[in-house]
Amino acid sequence: MGHVEELVDHAQREAGTVRYRAAMDVTNPSLLHFFEQYEDAAAAEVHAESEPYRQFMSALPEFADGSIETVQFETDDVHVSEFTATDAANAVE
Repeated sequence: MGHVEELVDHAQREAGTVRYRAAMDVTNPSLLHFFEQYEDAAAAEVHAESEPYRQFMSALPEFADGSIETVQFETDDVHVSEFTATDAANAVE
């Protein structure tokens, strides 16, 4: 298991983690995006202080080159919608 997979596996099991995913960019496979959602700021801090996170960050120069961008959103108002592909197709008709 690689660095990314190990980090994601650990983070998904951490208390306070709602969602934690890593995804390769569809237009540029050399880009990797992390999507993280926590119950609160304390849970995010626990993750950032975890040993797997620290190991990942230490190894980052081995496999990442260039700049790293972080976009952070904080909100208490989150809405999740679920729908099928058919529902989505019908919505644009």
